[in-house]
Amino acid sequence: MLAAAPSPFPTFAQVFQGFASQIGQLRAMAPPPVLSNQQRVSRAVSTLIEETNADEAVWLESCLHCGQCTNACHYFQATGEAKYAPLRKMDLYRRVYKRELSPLRWWFRWTTPPITLADLEEVQELVYDSCSECGRCTMVCPMGIDIASLVHHQRSALVAAELVPPELAALRLEQKTRGTVFGSSPAALRRMCETIRDQCGVDIPLDKERAEIMVLSSAVDLVANGNGLLATARVMNHIGADWTICSDGFESANFGLLSGDMDLWKKQVDPIVAAARRIGAKTLVIAECGHAYPALRWNPMLPGEELPFEMMYMSEFLGKQVKTGKLRLRPLHGKVTYHDPCKTGRRGGAFDEPRAVLRALRADFVELPANKEYNWCCGGGAGIFLLERATRLREESFKIKLRQVDETGAEMVIVSCASCRLNFEAGRVANQWNKRVESLVELVADHLLDEPVAGGAA
Repeated sequence: MLAAAPSPFPTFAQVFQGFASQIGQLRAMAPPPVLSNQQRVSRAVSTLIEETNADEAVWLESCLHCGQCTNACHYFQATGEAKYAPLRKMDLYRRVYKRELSPLRWWFRWTTPPITLADLEEVQELVYDSCSECGRCTMVCPMGIDIASLVHHQRSALVAAELVPPELAALRLEQKTRGTVFGSSPAALRRMCETIRDQCGVDIPLDKERAEIMVLSSAVDLVANGNGLLATARVMNHIGADWTICSDGFESANFGLLSGDMDLWKKQVDPIVAAARRIGAKTLVIAECGHAYPALRWNPMLPGEELPFEMMYMSEFLGKQVKTGKLRLRPLHGKVTYHDPCKTGRRGGAFDEPRAVLRALRADFVELPANKEYNWCCGGGAGIFLLERATRLREESFKIKLRQVDETGAEMVIVSCASCRLNFEAGRVANQWNKRVESLVELVADHLLDEPVAGGAA
């Protein structure tokens, strides 16, 4: 057994600084619009019509304007500005529905003006900058309206109208044309695996022909923070897993989902599913990348038949390994709290598994005042942590989370989502906050009961 060497990679605080500088370059890389204004509006309207089914029609007809959703929205609560009320974010969609699809459309075409490019430009801030699609508003809505889904349909319409915010537009274009995110190519994956093997003594079984477990990585790991992939490998080898990572299907990040580009969403998911089928995987472990969870588990374009493998998030996988006794951990000292990522928690129900890990770490764990399904979003989800113009909204909404963490008295916030971690780090820097922000899988790897071996089961 070979003990793993210390990590050669920078700290996450250093990673954040480098990543922030790369994000700052994205605006100049965004493609300009090529369609006429009329075409852009027409395509947006057609997209909304095409994506409106019975569920959407019921939701658009059902809003009581009771205002309950405003109590649940971190952007509205942080700013008090009426335009950020979740119910307001449905106005443009409702206008299209009334004029084109509702039972009284003949009447609404006389009384409701058609949408214009200016309307689409105005709604861009509401559906990209000030909605992380966290689902908290849906949880309190007395009519059960899934506002996040309605927002996402409007993102699809803005894709058609060439109105994706420049940072997301640049990354969408890169992933669509080159298949990479920040340059995270198969070659970059191979180099990272070699670095981890040579400098850390930890083997990553790349492109095995058959394996029970297929693991995904992310651009953050490959471009900036190799510690995430290193930690994953240490855990997998420690439990003797039969695992691999596939160079033709490894990227968790999906800028089709984030931007609203349904075709790209499917294009990024298909090779992952194909690779898992090819190697006979029984389990697909999704990296600590919150939006990758719905991108894979609830992809509406996946085949209707049951897939031959189970998908689970990294925190779910770790919790299951703890419960079976395969993963045994040394104590984690100090008082800690845990932030539930919206996509895996409130919208996915993965609450018990990360807490099972914290129990196994015997941490002095204290829950946030609002936790599990009532957890407040950190403010950076759904790609918002990338948007420069959303900085004010993001920073103001993060203060809700900051106050709640301070209330616990915890010294450390544990997260299991790279986007959340980046946003927490941004909030820590902006507020000169004295809290540590740590990844769940990295903490687990650093607290394995015995040293990891170099290489997993064959």
